[in-house]
Amino acid sequence: MRTSVIVGAGLLATPFVVVGAVVVGTMSVAAGSSVSTSVGRIAEGTVPGADAALMERYGHMCPELSPSLLAAQLYQESGFDSTVVSPAGAIGIAQFMPGTWPNWSSPQDGDGKQDPTNPADAIPAAARYDCALAHQLSGIGGDHVANMLAAYNAGPGAVEQYRGIPPYAETQNYVKNIKALEQSFRAPDPVLAPSDMAVRAIAYAYNRLGTPYEWGGDGTDGRFDCSGLVQAAYTSVGITMPRTASEQWYTGPHVPTDQLQPGDLVFYAVDLKNPGSIHHVGIYVGGGAMIDAPHTGAVIRFDPIGAADYLGATRPQPLVVDAAVDASTPQAKRTAPAAPGSQTPTPAQNPNAAAANPPAIAPKSTKR
Repeated sequence: MRTSVIVGAGLLATPFVVVGAVVVGTMSVAAGSSVSTSVGRIAEGTVPGADAALMERYGHMCPELSPSLLAAQLYQESGFDSTVVSPAGAIGIAQFMPGTWPNWSSPQDGDGKQDPTNPADAIPAAARYDCALAHQLSGIGGDHVANMLAAYNAGPGAVEQYRGIPPYAETQNYVKNIKALEQSFRAPDPVLAPSDMAVRAIAYAYNRLGTPYEWGGDGTDGRFDCSGLVQAAYTSVGITMPRTASEQWYTGPHVPTDQLQPGDLVFYAVDLKNPGSIHHVGIYVGGGAMIDAPHTGAVIRFDPIGAADYLGATRPQPLVVDAAVDASTPQAKRTAPAAPGSQTPTPAQNPNAAAANPPAIAPKSTKR
């Protein structure tokens, strides 16, 4: 929800003109378009501030890892909740099991206490473990990054057994989600193509101008809150968005303000260093304006995007949206049963040793 000044009639002319031009235009991109990799920095506002610095520092530990990939992985694991404990007993932002945590933590990290609930300890440990897995699995062909991620989830023995990502639905989704979400955490490139769903999503929101705001509204009764309007607009074009604004923040690459395109999502937060404090989202329509459902007592309308609590913008992309929907429930909060037989390496183990009996499903209690 957002409190803002209603845009005057004189200012409405620009958004109406822009929306009309967009709706009748031909703005689109090829479905296979991609964004080139920027490996040095994490996009601002996507990770809690202190954690972002740690990911940028340790995300270059090996060629298979990058800061944005590490961020996507830890978001998938825990939603950046440093205190979460999974049903299987895995702890913290990186979801280490107590028995294997000492193998990967270091007294040189953080405050020297080797605490798995302290991101300053857990983030470098996760990077260290990722790179150990990448090294252990380097003789397996295929996608080395995918193999590393699969091993973090299912254990390296399973990856060695199947010579790649094992046939476990959880592990396959885990790898797919992280590789897609990585785009959302990557610092933006100079040029990003606009979303090919933007025209129809804007048209959906445009046709609901004047509809009263309803807190928690998702359109079921014809009314919306801010994220409900975004979800309904993109669902109307075949893209099922996450429900909340903070989850929608991770549905695509982040876009600098001077490169905003109609259809981009614009976000507002209480704390610009903490994406968990996002409280409002709107759909950018051009001309410095958005369509949004602002707050109780207001209606869906045009508002200017400029405000002190403006966090940034996201350009929804289908694969990233799907991953964000799935990752809205972190691994730590899932309840699938753990299975025996996965192997977690320690620094002293033979890196070529494989698990004799890979698990029937991707394990939770035996990774790390």
